[in-house]
Amino acid sequence: MSEAGTLLENVVRFTRLLRAAGLPVGPGRGIEAARAVEAAGLARKADLYWALHATLVNRREQHEIFDQAFRLFWRDPKLLERAMGMLLPSAVDPDADEPKDPTLRRVAEAFHRPQQPAGADGQPEDRTDFDAAMTWSSSELLQKKDFEQMSTEELLAAQRALLRFAAPFPERVTRRFRPAPSGRRLDPRATMRAMLRAGGDLVHLRFKEPRTEHPPLVVLLDISGSMERYARIFLHFVHLLVNDRERVHVFLFGTRLTNVTRALRRKDIDLALAKVGELVDDWSGGTRIGACLHEFNWQWSRRVLARSPTVLLVTDGLDREAGHGLSREVERLAKSCGRLVWLNPLLRYSGFQPKSLGVRAILPHVDEFRPVHNLASLAGLVEALAMPPGPRRTGRFEWKGMAA
Repeated sequence: MSEAGTLLENVVRFTRLLRAAGLPVGPGRGIEAARAVEAAGLARKADLYWALHATLVNRREQHEIFDQAFRLFWRDPKLLERAMGMLLPSAVDPDADEPKDPTLRRVAEAFHRPQQPAGADGQPEDRTDFDAAMTWSSSELLQKKDFEQMSTEELLAAQRALLRFAAPFPERVTRRFRPAPSGRRLDPRATMRAMLRAGGDLVHLRFKEPRTEHPPLVVLLDISGSMERYARIFLHFVHLLVNDRERVHVFLFGTRLTNVTRALRRKDIDLALAKVGELVDDWSGGTRIGACLHEFNWQWSRRVLARSPTVLLVTDGLDREAGHGLSREVERLAKSCGRLVWLNPLLRYSGFQPKSLGVRAILPHVDEFRPVHNLASLAGLVEALAMPPGPRRTGRFEWKGMAA
């Protein structure tokens, strides 16, 4: 095989490695990377590095994964030994701290995963195999581990764990009634209709009782770059809710608002997420929270906010437009629903302070402020939603030091 052909093949395999490690690298980006490498040449290793970096990395948080994957793929001995040491059998202390470099683990697992079973001639291609037979993962640690720090296998385990989450949302009493075999409330209309059908003869009295139903639920999920990994996990959780009960509406927003409720009605999670991917054009982009909430309040609130639903606003509050008009839209949303719960992954930090303008605009209008960064936080959310909401506070949520 010619040198050019070998280089192109290596670039393709490298893009597959990045995609397995979690970077959104498609075939088109791979073609651009090959063209960039051809234009930059191979006079120095740095030229290859930055040619691939310019075409395959578009966000700051992707740089570390790319850097480690590049050094692993192009054979940096030190990082390769660290990756092998991470995946080889070892005794693990359950009380030990998490690895300081979780992205390296994700890259090492992607490197361990076979990229292509055989070459064009039918012979197996050369690849580096890591022995991961006795790697250990504690389910208790998995419950408390941040989604952002999880490896690929742990993310799959977390998604499987969501299937065990029950949705014990209690039914609430409505103002409408339904027929009852007996009771304390007489139904005169039903009794009169029964007498007319009987020709005026005596009939048994008819009774009625209050009708109960699951309260409606509306989910507004931020899918911007800073929320990408949390949004993907939360979509699995929302898929369970959509298929478990009626009157659940799901909207995704980044730079625009997209209603994905009908797509999530598919029972197969893979088919549902594939359909969502077809509908959403602004995944892992910027965030315009105020503009998206304005669109929701203007076009969708009258349709989906009837009967005082619970609204889950899932976002980190980092608005590209510095919170312009956001306070007004969140206030209107809060007044239109029965309960506004803000789920923010930034609450995982003990020293979190509402310093950004977006967070300050949202916080005064929410009823509850909860974290959503691991399985334990999702379990806490399920328990909170299962409890009947208390009386709404007139002052809403207040954070200590908000005026500072």
